[in-house]
Amino acid sequence: MNILLVDGYNIIGAWPELRGLKKDHFQQARDLLIQKMAEYQAYTKYRVIIVFDAHLAKGMEKKHKNYRVEVIFTKENETADERIEKLASELNDIRTQIHVATSDYTEQWAIFGQGALRKSARELLAEMEAIEKGITKKLKRMENERPSSKISLSDDVIKTFEKWRRGDL
Repeated sequence: MNILLVDGYNIIGAWPELRGLKKDHFQQARDLLIQKMAEYQAYTKYRVIIVFDAHLAKGMEKKHKNYRVEVIFTKENETADERIEKLASELNDIRTQIHVATSDYTEQWAIFGQGALRKSARELLAEMEAIEKGITKKLKRMENERPSSKISLSDDVIKTFEKWRRGDL
């Protein structure tokens, strides 16, 4: 099994779209990252865990699933880097390959020592863009392969049939 651990705020600060969004809409930047990582998870079948710093906020660690992505807000006095290192150590076994997405150079060296592979924010962005292109291409192919009606119908007739189908007439 492959597991991708994502340093959430590091990636948000590194990806141009998310960095621009976070200035005025911080929550939307987080949500968009989670959505993109859900697409990544669905396409690659990796287990994806996003870790966000909450070390300056009071309270307990919070975990939840959004789509099929696991989202962790660290507990008070714990950084995302510390939690990622702990997760990399806990999840590492003979059947698992851990990948850590961060551009934090110190963090990259720390996870190397635990046998995890690093993926820079730029590498993850390039991979995500390729995945999105692949999804778009697949959807277009599916749309083109969809069987069409054997009888040519005018737009008015199609609209009428659609209204019947919905029970609007």
